Amino acid sequence: MHTIIACIDGSASTEAISLAGAWASQRLAQPLTLLHALEKPATPPAADLSGAIGLGSREHLLEELTALDERRERLALEHGKHLLQAAEAVARGAGAAEVTQRQRHGDLVSTLADLEDDTRLVILGRQGEDHAAEANAIGSHLESVVRRIQRPILVTLQAFRPPRSFMIAFDGSATAQKALDRVAGSPLLAGLPCHLVSVGPLTEDQRRQVAEATGALQAAGFAVTVATLEGDVQSTLNRYHREQQVDLMVMGAWGHSRIRQFFVGSNTTRMLSQAEMTLLLLR
Repeated sequence: MHTIIACIDGSASTEAISLAGAWASQRLAQPLTLLHALEKPATPPAADLSGAIGLGSREHLLEELTALDERRERLALEHGKHLLQAAEAVARGAGAAEVTQRQRHGDLVSTLADLEDDTRLVILGRQGEDHAAEANAIGSHLESVVRRIQRPILVTLQAFRPPRSFMIAFDGSATAQKALDRVAGSPLLAGLPCHLVSVGPLTEDQRRQVAEATGALQAAGFAVTVATLEGDVQSTLNRYHREQQVDLMVMGAWGHSRIRQFFVGSNTTRMLSQAEMTLLLLR
């Protein structure tokens, strides 16, 4: 059985990630795994003090440094266990029935890659623990996870509530079409009002693609509102979100149009940092 993996690190987004995990677990009828990756902190290399102090003193200092590292690792492990326990309490309080805690040594990206075959959905906060004070910063691993992991990725802000509606940023590309097909065939967003949004102008062929996409979503049972907008992609989508009070945006990563450019290089960071709603990124 596949699982939903919610990645927590003690940042301000941890509660939102736990709530999003509970919501997704219920919608997809899949178990929830709360993951805490214990990464080795970057520390400067120990200086060679043999020329400045005696050998015995140097050995004593190295022993103390080793003991300090071991204590730090034990404290990090214990802290992670408390985080996982608190996150599980939040998830179960929000209705998650089957919750597993998992603690792994190693960096988050590699850990998720190891677990990818058994993963249905990955949930991450936009800001990690190191960026808690920066409103529009993104976590150090978020962009790397988005690029490497092929599973759907749900990115939360510091607060989460179950979506009451969602929008699909549609550009007519093969990737966008695949994302639309995945939405239509998944229970995650079933029954929610859908806004199919394009940032134009559109060619006749693109208008035909929008009409076909609308028909496919309606055939899958969605009530669809179609909108064709003008302007900068990121600010236009955010403005539409505010005007229509949309809670979640679906985007297909690595398309082949103006929206594709939103996911390449520095534009990826810009999209992730300035989005004003929960994001569902699909391959």
